[in-house]
Amino acid sequence: MRALVPQRPRLLTCRQLEQVEPQLAAAVGLDPKRHVSAGLVTCDQDDSLYAALDHATKFADVDVVYAKSFYAGAGNASGPTSGEILGVLAGPHPDEVAEGLWALREALAKSICFYAFEGTQGPAFFPHVISETGRYLAPLAGIRPGQPMAYVIATPTEALIGLDAALKAANVKLTKFFGPPTETNFAGGYLVGELADVQAAAKAFTEAIGEVVSSPMAGMVRPMRERR
Repeated sequence: MRALVPQRPRLLTCRQLEQVEPQLAAAVGLDPKRHVSAGLVTCDQDDSLYAALDHATKFADVDVVYAKSFYAGAGNASGPTSGEILGVLAGPHPDEVAEGLWALREALAKSICFYAFEGTQGPAFFPHVISETGRYLAPLAGIRPGQPMAYVIATPTEALIGLDAALKAANVKLTKFFGPPTETNFAGGYLVGELADVQAAAKAFTEAIGEVVSSPMAGMVRPMRERR
């Protein structure tokens, strides 16, 4: 299998509201009994930011109160700082939000990103293993915070072939399926199980995508018996 080349995400905006105006707070989904301050971020990779928002909840007393992908993806963004997603962290104190934003930034810079195969024109994909989920993604995946999951995303055919391979290769459960078309026209899902199993599933997902990239028309073979 060809080497994987990281496709690093870019944070496009990162701003903090130390005290959110009450009407806006209600509109965005802040809990007035818990949330005072909020941090707003946009990024050119939506799935990377979803994972980084979850990461932030493990390092600061913050909640993900808003996270939405934008239609068509970063290549068709509405403006130079829009990217693919807006995420909002909120907490009881500005220092907590600042800590959460810094943890998010560090995760995006070092460990969370899409990949592509070296020397190909193949699509980027996201075979991300979270060894310990935070308080954001865990309930979305139907597991407890701290349990592992594989967060796997790719373009439509690659995603479905990859999910099939992942589910056959390891003792994992597909608890969330993102069927095409999503807002960004990718697909994928959450795979849960023991850490070794989700790692094996992510590996199988990656290998299956490599096979599709190498031979995208492999399914077009003349049948032994042609129907008339």
